[in-house]
Amino acid sequence: MSTDIPSPDRFADLGLPDVLVNAVEALGYETPSPIQQATIPLILEGRDVLGQAQTGTGKTAAFALPLLARIDLNQRHPQALVLAPTRELAIQVAEAMHSYGKQMKGLKVLSVYGGQGYREQIQGLKNGVQVIVGTPGRIMDHMRRGTLKLDGLTHLVLDEADEMLRMGFIDDVEWILSHIPEQRQVSLFSATMPPAIRRIANTYLKRPEQVTIEAKTTTAVTIRQRFWFAKGMPKQEALSRILEAESCDGVIVFVRTKQSTQELAEFLQRRQFRVAALNGDIAQAERERTVDRLKAGKLDILVATDVVARGLDVERISHVINYDIPHDTEAYVHRIGRTGRAGREGDAILFVAPRERRMLQSIERATRQPIEEMALPSVDRINQIRKQRFLERLEGGLNNNRNVMFRELLAEYAEQNELDPLDLAAALAAMVQGDVPLLLKEVDVPAPKMRREKSESGGSPVRGSDVGMERYRIEVGRNHKVGVGNIVGAIANEGNIDSEFIGRIQLFDDFSLVDLPEGMPPEVLEALQNPRVAGQRLRMTRADDNMEIPAGRPARPPRKRAANKADGAEPVKKRSKPKKANGGTGKKAPTKPHRGKTKP
Repeated sequence: MSTDIPSPDRFADLGLPDVLVNAVEALGYETPSPIQQATIPLILEGRDVLGQAQTGTGKTAAFALPLLARIDLNQRHPQALVLAPTRELAIQVAEAMHSYGKQMKGLKVLSVYGGQGYREQIQGLKNGVQVIVGTPGRIMDHMRRGTLKLDGLTHLVLDEADEMLRMGFIDDVEWILSHIPEQRQVSLFSATMPPAIRRIANTYLKRPEQVTIEAKTTTAVTIRQRFWFAKGMPKQEALSRILEAESCDGVIVFVRTKQSTQELAEFLQRRQFRVAALNGDIAQAERERTVDRLKAGKLDILVATDVVARGLDVERISHVINYDIPHDTEAYVHRIGRTGRAGREGDAILFVAPRERRMLQSIERATRQPIEEMALPSVDRINQIRKQRFLERLEGGLNNNRNVMFRELLAEYAEQNELDPLDLAAALAAMVQGDVPLLLKEVDVPAPKMRREKSESGGSPVRGSDVGMERYRIEVGRNHKVGVGNIVGAIANEGNIDSEFIGRIQLFDDFSLVDLPEGMPPEVLEALQNPRVAGQRLRMTRADDNMEIPAGRPARPPRKRAANKADGAEPVKKRSKPKKANGGTGKKAPTKPHRGKTKP
């Protein structure tokens, strides 16, 4: 059975509770994607769903939001289980569900996968969780050990079922399906529908509604698509360099949230760019005036959210920059369609964080076009460009009629004070430039190999940072109901620092201490002033090593390095000693202290 897809404009129209609608809107989701429009009402009604959709279509939110809406927060036993083929996807889905449900008091989500220590997983299960996201092998192992009981399970999701088939996990999946309660709701999602997946659907799903979504692939051949692997430099700084180095005319920079449009526009204004924000909170008349200024050449850059930029057709748009990667491939196609119109050439640049590589692959599959990696402009190149533009400004003033009077004035001044004319010219050039430095300094973001020492307990002075690390203070703490994962996510995302290089974190009532690599560039610290965690600005400053703080254990001790291991299903018969926690992934479930990259 298939279903016609409705076309509601808002998540609130899909029947979701306000607590979830508010959460997704805060994350920058503005309108539901086709698979969300089709699937969310069906799962809310309790129907089984057979969904065929590619990664990158918004599938995670399509099943996660209605599942969370149906969770009984008064119960602490597993009610929903999501099976994923890899630990990376399991972590990503768990983090997404945690983000969507962050306003749901009492919600517990746990990721369970091979390569992670059993002890912390078992402890997480004992603490009580409503949602479990895991790989088939480890889930089956816990079920056989008796450490995971699914007697009260009401919802099961099979995500990327064809990938589980390809990786040889399908027998484990069927074993799990045969050992959960008969009365349960099952949602199966797969990019393809090979016979084995059809057989599972026919066997274990009850009169499912079938939803098929075909990704749109209408990207203009006149658009050159590139991506920057966002690592090693704050995104704001990288954007500034790209805007200086590219031969841009008009530019649209896409971000996820309304707040980001204002913050990024203000940053670029400080860098002397002609830029304005464009979001839904700005009155329609003002938005129209802003677009008119762009058309007239009085503005060069718009920082915008998806909804307000839809239908925007400005001939001079030469570049579209996806500062925040879109939630789905269709949004990407809409975004870059603002350039390369009517046969004109255009450029599309995508910022891709390490955790977002899967979405990059999905975009390439959906558009059927490879996206080439680009290197950031070097400091030397930026400085050459700045010198050239500065000299062009001076050259433009050489033929000014007013120069005769100034030449006489300066000649008289230089003669009276026995000044070298070049010294006088240099002083005037510095006045023209103002307080903004003309040239960039060559500063590399450090990536040291940090020593990972065991944390000490007790003691009132601040514990010394790890070797190669410096201590920083941020103005957010336990009283703000913040978790370590929130702090790691904010620093990793906004400072563009790999979470591997975020060291010890100590939470206190109204502030926290974080260890970061020595020699952080000023632009990184600038980028970490305004981001908000739990509604509080970080306001990061270097901490005084002699300050007195309450005794206690660090909330996030230094991480131990571990060998990187493939996920895979762990055979139950192999009763080896539990592996050390972390398993090289650098990630943990959202309900535990976070040790890795955050936010899907």
